[in-house]
Amino acid sequence: MWLTYRAWVTDYQPIVLEEQASSSEQQLPEILVEGTELTPDLSAVLSSDNTPQQSLSAPVRIRTDVFDVTIDKQGGDLVRVDLPGYPVDKDVPDVPMRLLDFVDAERWVFQSGLRTVEEDIEPNHLATFQSARPEYVLGLDEEELQVSLNWEEEGPLAAEKVYTFRRGQYSIELKMLLENRSDVIWRGAAYAQMVRRNIPLDRSFTDVDSYSFRGPVLSDGNGYEKLDVDDLAETPLVQSNVGGWLAGIQHHFVAAVVPPPDEQINYQASVRGSDYVITALSGVKEIPPGGELEFVFQLFVGPKLQNQLAATGNKLEQTVDYGKLTILSQPLFWLLSKAHSYVGNWGLAIILVTLLIKLAFYKLTAASGRSMAKLRQLQPRMKALQEQYKDNREELTRKTMEMYKREKVNPAAGCLPILIQMPFFFAFYWVLIESVEMRQAPFMLWINDLSTRDPFFILPVLNGAAMFFQQKLNPSPATDPMQAKVLQFMPVAFSVMFAFFPAGLVLYWLTNAVLSIAQQWRINKLVAGQ
Repeated sequence: MWLTYRAWVTDYQPIVLEEQASSSEQQLPEILVEGTELTPDLSAVLSSDNTPQQSLSAPVRIRTDVFDVTIDKQGGDLVRVDLPGYPVDKDVPDVPMRLLDFVDAERWVFQSGLRTVEEDIEPNHLATFQSARPEYVLGLDEEELQVSLNWEEEGPLAAEKVYTFRRGQYSIELKMLLENRSDVIWRGAAYAQMVRRNIPLDRSFTDVDSYSFRGPVLSDGNGYEKLDVDDLAETPLVQSNVGGWLAGIQHHFVAAVVPPPDEQINYQASVRGSDYVITALSGVKEIPPGGELEFVFQLFVGPKLQNQLAATGNKLEQTVDYGKLTILSQPLFWLLSKAHSYVGNWGLAIILVTLLIKLAFYKLTAASGRSMAKLRQLQPRMKALQEQYKDNREELTRKTMEMYKREKVNPAAGCLPILIQMPFFFAFYWVLIESVEMRQAPFMLWINDLSTRDPFFILPVLNGAAMFFQQKLNPSPATDPMQAKVLQFMPVAFSVMFAFFPAGLVLYWLTNAVLSIAQQWRINKLVAGQ
């Protein structure tokens, strides 16, 4: 009840905006707030439709060990990102996963720039930048690659965007530099935003990708909120916080903008046509004549690797969406990762973690198993009572309860271990669904991807057979023939249901069933010999 209350408070607490400075000269050129006018024309720039063309004029290409990136000189922003290490399909390894893209139908881009309070000319995401080279490649002996783009406008301001790519890292540093060459103070703000075409997912029982949330999220530094695009179309979201970030997430992958963690940042989320837009805008900055401004955003474009996400932004690793069972899923993922570091195979790691979970619940399941074994021994006496009191249901129930009490057995004891293990089952389910490490991870033989269903349905059939034998080791509910028939049908029902679950999850359930069979068989032997 307490956790539910805290979750409700987190979800529905009122948004309090920080008050701006009273001086009109220090007023931040705010992100769009419904019903207010922005100065000077900030809303027109930040809300500019700016629909990109199907091709770019003189783009800049960057290639590293993990990226193939395209930067558009208009705005100097990332407009296409391919991930060579993550093919769309394991059978077609040369077609990489594409996250950002400027093509209108799949539009998903970053936009960034600097806004000025007094001037009309500024290095925003509509301005043109120039690069010294059309292509940059991270050398085999290099750990870092810097790409600079300079604002080409002549005037009292000079601006530069510097991207820093690091070997093996999916985080990208974006440093925006502004030099004030005029004889007056420059006042303005830095911003970065993400624009993405809203493509609703069609939920499908057979499509694992459709299980996960796809859309915009916004963090306040403590947790993050999944934003409903339909709600944003009616009421744009505006808030201000320290230590937050914005992102677009989908199954296994994320693109995020992380402002400096110690600065007050203003956020807006809204809908523009078929796109949703999330903007992060800094507080007002001042540059004296001859001075310079440096503002740094961290960008993340890639797979949901929790260590890299945590190093990039405050609690950015929470974009690995384990849902309400995160408190169980994260330790399970840590344990699974440790097991993988020893065995080198995610399928073997699943089996090992299942064994460890079984050991953790051993005493509980052993006590239940002994009760079930004793109950199994009482089956002949149960049938005798049924025959004796077949016309007196009330007396049969009373005699049965007396026998249970006298023999010190509890027919409901077998339910307790199952109920306790269910949260772990669902937590492990989300670990295997959401963890990108499982994506296209092979096991052995015909299982070449633990994150998708068994292509030949062998594991679900084996799991159904294991459930059938597990039932045979336990006493049947002799007092209720209908319940007995329902339980006999359960292995078939579970086989059908598990047929579309990730192979890794079915492997976990099958391993658990086999271990339970071995444990119950041993207990039955011990009880029978007493």
